[in-house]
Amino acid sequence: MSGITTVTFDLWQPLLLDNRELGLVRAQYRLDGAQQSLTAAGQSFTMEQIWEAYRACYQRCRKIREGHLDVGFDEQVKIFVDFIDTGLPDRLGPDTMEKITRIYADSFLEYPPPAHVDALPALQGIKEMGLRIGLISNTGMTPGATFRTYLENQGMLGYFDVLTFSDEVKLSKPGNEIFMMTLRSLGAAPAETVHVGDHIQNDVLGAKRCGLKTVWITGFSEREDPDDPETEPDVTVDGLGAVAPAIAKLAGRS
Repeated sequence: MSGITTVTFDLWQPLLLDNRELGLVRAQYRLDGAQQSLTAAGQSFTMEQIWEAYRACYQRCRKIREGHLDVGFDEQVKIFVDFIDTGLPDRLGPDTMEKITRIYADSFLEYPPPAHVDALPALQGIKEMGLRIGLISNTGMTPGATFRTYLENQGMLGYFDVLTFSDEVKLSKPGNEIFMMTLRSLGAAPAETVHVGDHIQNDVLGAKRCGLKTVWITGFSEREDPDDPETEPDVTVDGLGAVAPAIAKLAGRS
């Protein structure tokens, strides 16, 4: 295979290594901050009520993403606060909503996951091949703006020609459009692009349906049906350190 001009990456797990424990710590930081902000605004709610609203918000946003769409970050926080008590966002002053939104976003930088030790070498190796690099990420409960700060802090931001975050474009993987709009921004055709990710549905299936080639990093998700051609990656690797050589092979380079 040759004619590769472009590589797109997923963010979670390929480049940053998150885990459930860190996720729970960030969640508690958000909810503690929300409760304190509400109390300061004269609104009293138990932590149980706030946790229940948080779970309800997660489920609401998950259903939206299952339809290959997403919600803007400010809207997600508004959904969360409205689940605490219907109509509460409208009763709060803008300063309180802004404070809750800021805490919600800052939790990621307060408790950041480590960057993969091979992230910078992988990006550098691909850039040295003269290839364009994009990022396509479902953002979950962290806004794209915060991820940009994280990537800059880790020395990775400058490697990307285009960054597509689901909360900003209101589209999500594995839907076709989030891949295709990224390729349009990169000026790349699907057949000349390789997508790198860990998630079978979001990264392998989603990218293949758009005509991209795929590199799957194992260890984070599994193929439910090993005989399903739709989830068969072009290359399977066991770690990020093997990605640049895999890209070179797909591009027909030594």
